[in-house]
Amino acid sequence: MKTKTPVVRQTSWLLAIPQFVILGLLVVTSVLIFGEEYGVLSAAFGAVIYLTYSYVSRFLLLRHHRQGRKLTDQKNYEEAIQAFKLSYDFFSKYSWVDRFRYLTMMTPSHQTFREMALINIAYCYGQLGEKDQTKAYYERTLREFPESVMAQVALEFIQTIETTS
Repeated sequence: MKTKTPVVRQTSWLLAIPQFVILGLLVVTSVLIFGEEYGVLSAAFGAVIYLTYSYVSRFLLLRHHRQGRKLTDQKNYEEAIQAFKLSYDFFSKYSWVDRFRYLTMMTPSHQTFREMALINIAYCYGQLGEKDQTKAYYERTLREFPESVMAQVALEFIQTIETTS
């Protein structure tokens, strides 16, 4: 599904390293278990295990996040906000899942899903024209994630518009 909503994905290449190691270990283990006579097929089995785990874990753990993205693409911002709040709550309750997302979901995202949820909520409020809520969520993002470049840039943009209006 091609998105109409702008999406920024920041990859942490440092977090990608464990994924390559795990993939390599699965491939080597498969070759050792099934033997070299199966060659590429035994190596492919390790890759299939990796990909299956990756997709299933994301499917299960990112349900609310995925729903929020879909609703945002449909311009249903009120419901998207609720989905992103559920995502934020889930990753707040199970912070270790988000912290170790490079292992739990095999995603090397630089941003945590909690940070993404707050930024997406702010974006949705902005699309609804609710300036105060938009600012409040970007400011909350910066309080919880002081290094959030997206929240910093968004607030600077809002302030520039306010001063020039």
